[in-house]
Amino acid sequence: MGHPHLREVAAPVPVEMIGTPEMELLLADMHDTLEDYGGIGLAAPQIDVPLRIAIIEIPAGPTRYGELEALPLTAFINPTIEVLNPAAAGNWEGCLSVPGLRGWVERPQHIRVTYTGTDGASRELELTGFPATVFQHEFDHLDGTLYVDRITDSTKLVFEEELARFGAKD
Repeated sequence: MGHPHLREVAAPVPVEMIGTPEMELLLADMHDTLEDYGGIGLAAPQIDVPLRIAIIEIPAGPTRYGELEALPLTAFINPTIEVLNPAAAGNWEGCLSVPGLRGWVERPQHIRVTYTGTDGASRELELTGFPATVFQHEFDHLDGTLYVDRITDSTKLVFEEELARFGAKD
């Protein structure tokens, strides 16, 4: 947080870039970064590449967000989000670009994502619950928005250590 590129709107990925060695190298770098930092999502602007690309990988199993269905590592090129139901729920969000902090953010819990895959084909994905939150969080990076911008109650921005020590008050 503080790097000016995180606050810029990322440029659309040109169709002719999809499937190139340059794109494959970028996706590999993003995946390595995601693994190194233990995240489940990463947007290209987070590694100083101002393009509309995000990768997401959600592991299956019980988590602090409940039982999750796995989403294998997937790249989302030029994604858009359509809110299918504005009913929102909150989560304590964290971010690789805002290390050590968590913030209570409420987001719509039923969305449709339209994106281009790494093969150049257009795809759609409908998401509910925690996965919907993850996608909105990652795609916010493509518009220069951080989760801290979405916190409506500043008393719910906390250090991770304190959240673990004193628990969540949501």
